[in-house]
Amino acid sequence: MTSSPAPAADTTIPSPELRRLADSFGVATEFWDYTGEHRVVSAGTIRAVLAALGVPAGTEDAVRGSLAEVEVAPWRAVLPPSVVVREGREQDVAVHVPDGSEVAVVVELEDGGTRRLGQKDLWVPPREVDGVLTGRATFVLPADLPAGWHELVARVDGGAESRSPLAVTPDRLPRPAVATARGWGLMAQLYSVRSARSWGIGDLSDLAELTSFSGDLGADFLLINPLHAAEPSGRMTPSPYLPVTRRFVNPIYVRPEEVREVAYLPGPQRALVEWAAEEVRGTNATNAPIDRDAVWAAKREALEVVFAAGRSRSRQRALDRFRAEEGQGLEDFALWCALHEKYAATGWPEELGDIRSPYVARARRELAGRVDFYIWLQWVADEQLARAQQVAKDSGMGLGVMHDLAVGVHPGGADSWIDREAFAQGIGVGAPPDMYNQQGQNWSQPPWRPDALARTSYAPLREMARTVLRHAGAVRVDHILGLFRLWWIPDGMGAEEGTYVRYDHEAMVGVLLLEAARAGAAVVGEDLGTVEPWVRDYLEDRGVLGTSVLWFEKDDAGHPLQPDAYRNLVLATVDTHDLPPVAGYLAEEHVDLRERLGLLTEPVEKVRGEARTERERMVARLREHGLVGDEPTERELVEALHAYVLRTPAVLVGVSLTDAVGERRAQNQPGTDTEYPNWKLPLADGAEQVVMVEDLPGSARLLSLVAAVRAALGDDDRLA
Repeated sequence: MTSSPAPAADTTIPSPELRRLADSFGVATEFWDYTGEHRVVSAGTIRAVLAALGVPAGTEDAVRGSLAEVEVAPWRAVLPPSVVVREGREQDVAVHVPDGSEVAVVVELEDGGTRRLGQKDLWVPPREVDGVLTGRATFVLPADLPAGWHELVARVDGGAESRSPLAVTPDRLPRPAVATARGWGLMAQLYSVRSARSWGIGDLSDLAELTSFSGDLGADFLLINPLHAAEPSGRMTPSPYLPVTRRFVNPIYVRPEEVREVAYLPGPQRALVEWAAEEVRGTNATNAPIDRDAVWAAKREALEVVFAAGRSRSRQRALDRFRAEEGQGLEDFALWCALHEKYAATGWPEELGDIRSPYVARARRELAGRVDFYIWLQWVADEQLARAQQVAKDSGMGLGVMHDLAVGVHPGGADSWIDREAFAQGIGVGAPPDMYNQQGQNWSQPPWRPDALARTSYAPLREMARTVLRHAGAVRVDHILGLFRLWWIPDGMGAEEGTYVRYDHEAMVGVLLLEAARAGAAVVGEDLGTVEPWVRDYLEDRGVLGTSVLWFEKDDAGHPLQPDAYRNLVLATVDTHDLPPVAGYLAEEHVDLRERLGLLTEPVEKVRGEARTERERMVARLREHGLVGDEPTERELVEALHAYVLRTPAVLVGVSLTDAVGERRAQNQPGTDTEYPNWKLPLADGAEQVVMVEDLPGSARLLSLVAAVRAALGDDDRLA
């Protein structure tokens, strides 16, 4: 049986009216692909994306009606839904009132003060809106408003008061707070770095040990994988980049014995905690893939015991304060966890799909005890995160912990249930075809709706950033281009059939910078891949660091980029978690693995030849700079590559812990799921022998690489 051809509407060229409507909502109707070819987006894709934005566009009549609505919609509201401006710059604000009415606008500052705004002498013809002749008055936000979250208030004669959130954001973040002109740090997948006391997975106690050790070596930061929460029951998704929420922490990283109340447990309860640890502690020294489900089962068993034992009055007050500060967002997340725990095996009843339903309200009452437990888990995780950052600063680190912020969330997770209106339904985020993935990618993550973000004054972004940055010296934003545009793929279509949707980057970046400035943190944007040149310039102007990876930085002839051609305001590294460590990459293990998994789209001989050419060109460049001799060893090449990166003007340089210990395996192989143990490999050396936290201070290979890094830094070595 053959399949029917797709409807003609799916592939037709969009009409001029549909193009104009799409442009009004930031939906791209054309783009240039990775081969340099101009692509026109099909009408079917555009209509599906507009439908996900709540815009009727199924027929040309509907398109014309929506275009008319676009024209009149701003005139229906007295004030915009939210306003985001830069500190030090004037900006106009349009205010709509019945024609001829008097209106006064003030800014209520977050510190309690007020500022009256002046009206601009700018006449705009009135227009009839829903039977009312409506005029537009233009007010000016002055350049000297302080950074912060304020509120615009418009008072119309004879009318109700209107309010709109106002964010005044930093024009630019300061340079990263390192002791010298530049700094270096280690990069680790926390789950993979275990100690003798771990519960089968690297945790927040191990993080504290790592920051202490790294700081003593002279590092200014420790970049770790996203710690976002995963499923609290059933199978836990291994990828830290597909969480159920980006705001809260995965309690699998809690070290139960570090919870203060454990010290006061009676003997029988303390024994239960120890027995739970024994169930998984034996795996610390094995090279088997990390079993998160077994680890979490043991930890949850122990943490249930600790929670049930209660707390002192002062500790309970501290928990109550944390609960109040985190507000409704934490309450709703904990409720989602309790519901997932109850229905993970059988599936959620349909009536619980809407958080505002009376059925959910009843469940909130019935599951109050479990909600309390999941809130407590976030509190103890927050305490342990705070300790890790304090240890980092005490060890002399300029930044401390650098957290990683994933690009999106699981479609069936907490965020998409709690704040359903903020996400586009029937859409997956991904990437168009490129030289590495010629079919494109669909990451199965629902995107935020740009219009919903504006309506909520960017609350989802603001609250997420505030929580992630609370105990951080910096944050790395995965795929920071997502603050500018995302590749939307309608359900039922291939990744190559998607299109870009633009976001208000001025507002998105501004909100992120405001929260970072309040936390005293730096922001690093992962800006790899095809990037419009102006985007990198814009981010640099705002003080956001870019990302440079040695293997990806090449000149027009395909040779390694000379060090002085690198950007200054970047975090520069030799490799990434999507590539094998240097030892494996030089041995062409990335080619072997992709061939074994059937991921190559070209003959293996061609791919292997290209890999060898890449290696030869890199070694030649190292030799040109006097960094290696004629027959360098693997260790010498690893150290030379890092020394090469340190010859660039990059303000921050990252050293992967896997490179430091000689690991050869990649933590993740894009394009695979169960075919490869993605995000499950424990830290090991080149012989696949497990390397534990206690082994690091005595690792000759690691200490040799650190010595090479410090020597290359010269006067910028803060311990010199």
